[in-house]
Amino acid sequence: MQKTLSAFDKVMESCRTLFKKKLDDYGTSWRILRPLSLTDQIFIKARRLRSIEEKEVQKINESPSEDLKAIINYGLIALIQLKKEFSKDTELSLQEALDDYDREAEKVKALMINKNHDYGEAWRDMRRSSMTDMILQKILRLRQIEDKKINPSVSEGPEGHYMDIINYAIFALILEGVSSTKKLSS
Repeated sequence: MQKTLSAFDKVMESCRTLFKKKLDDYGTSWRILRPLSLTDQIFIKARRLRSIEEKEVQKINESPSEDLKAIINYGLIALIQLKKEFSKDTELSLQEALDDYDREAEKVKALMINKNHDYGEAWRDMRRSSMTDMILQKILRLRQIEDKKINPSVSEGPEGHYMDIINYAIFALILEGVSSTKKLSS
């Protein structure tokens, strides 16, 4: 488990660095996005991953790892937006945005720790392509919840789905780091 925690922290450090650089470039313009728009942003990135896995060729010079990092960051932004709600006033201080990011990332990490305990790190034996499928499934569930404007009675709500999506993306990045010689679709 210590190996996983260390790898998790490295992935999150990389994602946070990217998030901060984007804040420096664009500020908190993402504050105007509703969660459903963030779900669609994650969907676009996940569909690209699946397309590359299926075609085994890509034409845009952006690595699948960058898509996974975007999924993580959009997922964390969605969790922030669920708490704060979207706003026409996009101004949020850099420190407040980073604090919100860190707070949501800690919740995702706590969920990962609990699930790893119960599932015995089963994700390490999953195919990388299955992680893409799990992300897409969670997105489709989110879209059903958003489109029908419902609160699920027996299933988890949006927060749980976003957290699972983030964790699957982190797991995929960890596996890529562990076995960078494997093909993406393995």
